[in-house]
Order: sequence, then C-alpha cells, then structure tokens
Amino acid sequence: TGHVQVQQAATAFWLILFCFPQLNDVTILAVMTVLLGLYWAVGSNLCIGPTQDLTDGAGLTIAHQQMFGVYCASKASEWLSRHSKKESKRIEDIELPGFLKIFNENLVATAILMTAFFGVILAVLGQDFLLENKFMKPGQDFFFYIMTTSFQFAVYLSILQLGVRTFVTELTNSFQGISNKLLKGSVPGVDCAVTYGFGSPNAVTLGFLMGAAGQFLAIAALLLLKSPVVVIAGFVPLFFDNATIGVYANNKGGLRAVLIMPFISGLLQVFGSALIAGWVGMAAYGGYLGMWDWAVVWPIFTVIMKYAGFIGLAIILVVLILIPQLQY
Repeated sequence: TGHVQVQQAATAFWLILFCFPQLNDVTILAVMTVLLGLYWAVGSNLCIGPTQDLTDGAGLTIAHQQMFGVYCASKASEWLSRHSKKESKRIEDIELPGFLKIFNENLVATAILMTAFFGVILAVLGQDFLLENKFMKPGQDFFFYIMTTSFQFAVYLSILQLGVRTFVTELTNSFQGISNKLLKGSVPGVDCAVTYGFGSPNAVTLGFLMGAAGQFLAIAALLLLKSPVVVIAGFVPLFFDNATIGVYANNKGGLRAVLIMPFISGLLQVFGSALIAGWVGMAAYGGYLGMWDWAVVWPIFTVIMKYAGFIGLAIILVVLILIPQLQY
C-alpha cells in the first residue's frame, strides 16, 4: 500500500546511508530501488499461501509492515500444532462456560478487554494530563471519558471487520483484468487489516493484548537494564502487527499459538527497535519504525551491510531472490 511504501522508503534511506555514507543521490536511489523492491515483492509473495488458507482463497495477500512476521508466525504456529501432544482448538471453536459466554460475542469481549487495557493507561496518565493536552474537554467526566474511548475502539473494530469482506470482493473483482491478462496468477497486496474479517474476531483482540504484554515486559527489561534507548509502546505496532499475527496464529495453531506468537512478537518489536534505533542514531531524532519486519528483518540487513559492505548487500539481494525459488 502506498503510504507504507513512502514511510518504509524513508526508514530504509536512513539505514542504507548509515551503512554506505559515501553514496551519492543516484547510487543510493539505485540501491534503495532494488533492495526495497525485492523486499516488497518477496515479502508479499511469502504471505500468499497463509492468506489464501486464512481467507478460503479470497485471492489476495498482505503487503504491509509485517510480511516476514506473518509468514514466520504462520509456520511456527503450524509446527507448534503438529508437535503438541494436546490439540489446541481455534478460538471460534471454543465454547466458554457460564457467565464467560459473554466473551463469545466479539463486540462485548473487545469492549470489556479494551476498557481494562485503556482504562489502566488513561488512569495512569490522569485527568489533568488529558485536559492539559486537550484530549478531554473541561467539565467532561473522567470515568465516562474512559468508558467512551474504550467502547469506541470496539465499535470501530466491528465496523472494520464487517466492511472487510465487501472491500475484498470489490477489490479482487476489479483486479481480474490484471491477473488474467497482464500478469497471470498475480494477486493484489493489501493492508493487514483486511484479514480481520476472517477467522475469529476475538483472535484480533487477544493478539493485540498478548503483543502488548510482550512489549510491556520488554520495556520493563530495558528500564531494569538501564538501556540508553527506551522504546515506548506504539499503538500501530501493537495492533497492526500483533493482532494480525494473532489471526494467522489462530488459523494455524489455535488458542495456544495466539497466546504465544503475538507475545514473542511484542518482545521482538521492543528489543529489535531499541537495538537498531540506538545503533544507527535514529533514537536521537525522534524514534524508529517499530513494526515486525523493521524490528527483525531490516536490523539483520543493516548488520550485514555495515560489516560486509557491498558484498553484504549482494548477499542480501541474492538471498531475497532465492527465497521464492525455494518457496516453489
């Protein structure tokens, strides 16, 4: 998707210039063109299989910020399911007993869980902070502000999930001309939020919460270790990475995978971002793009390019080209 390509190009520019400060405008543009182009093509291609399986052949793939993360989580969840002594049911197949049945309804479950999650954060920030920064209006009740903010999240998520299937149908139909005539077998690459309309809606909420748990634990570890770089949990990586990974994990490995894969993702997002942002100097200029691929895959690229130079760049390009050859 276009907005993602722009922001990724900005981050890649910094990383490549850190590794090759001698490059001029033309050569750095050439390096970025080839490296980013291969990353986008190979990454989105990796997601075709897991996405087709998740969506029952809807004819699309993920082209976003966690393409390698989705693929790794899907494969790891599949392995976990295959090697576990006890089968882990998918979330949509689990019937909760007694009063817990209210959590079978996604809108109720999301509203309750998000009230608990955001309620703690907003309570820590405090009413004075929210008023000072104009999140709240003077005279607005603090308790009802928390309730409204949390419930709105659940409503917006439900709207998103309900509208996704309509969007997918229109998109895949409009793409037929390209996939049938111009580039046979091709599929559109879309934002990861499209997957939230498939599988269990509660996998989205649970993936978000387990990713948040992983991130908060990693942040606490950075503080205890007195890290020179501290990562603040951003909502976009928390939701669009970990909720997405939760959906794919549930499809391949059930509830157990949903509890494990987003949690690991949260750890990787914080530790990976802290390491790369501190090393390349981006921490001093406001932060870093903390999505899965940019906290795991691109730091690996950066290490290879920094220490192996243009030979390292060539190795990365060859490996990216080999991935689809091995995949098929």
